Amino acid sequence: MRRLLAFIAVFTASLLFAAPAALATSPHFVRAAGSINADGSLTVSFKEAGLGTNQNIDYTLSADASVTYVCVNRGGANPSASNKTTVAGPVSASGTFASGKNGQVTASLTVSPPSPGDFSCPKGQSLQIASVSYTNVVLSDTTNNVIEPLGTFDSGCLLPRVRGAC
Repeated sequence: MRRLLAFIAVFTASLLFAAPAALATSPHFVRAAGSINADGSLTVSFKEAGLGTNQNIDYTLSADASVTYVCVNRGGANPSASNKTTVAGPVSASGTFASGKNGQVTASLTVSPPSPGDFSCPKGQSLQIASVSYTNVVLSDTTNNVIEPLGTFDSGCLLPRVRGAC
């Protein structure tokens, strides 16, 4: 009987001490911020905490993108309105990061705009991105089902010195 009571006491004590450690994990984004790079890609840098120690966490960055490509001649101009095309579609990037000893992940994910498809420039002109926008941008911790909506990012004109580009 004493052994049974001792076992129950030890078992109960172990549950009391283990429960706070198990409950300490409460995944949440501390911060997440995005910016459009000179090449038209969108980079979102983030920090997530409450993950538990040394856990591999899967993330996905997704968005709807719209990009305008233009042809630029050697004189630094977009010579004709037909030398532009706008392409739209969904984009995403994924990554897996370890939480480390402190139960946090600090990382970045980058999405690129949709490709121009079959659009190409005549000889002597180069294909460049004039503008890009990303809407419905969402960062997701797919391991713990934590979602962080980030909204819309718009580059404005990426080629302000190219006549007729924007």
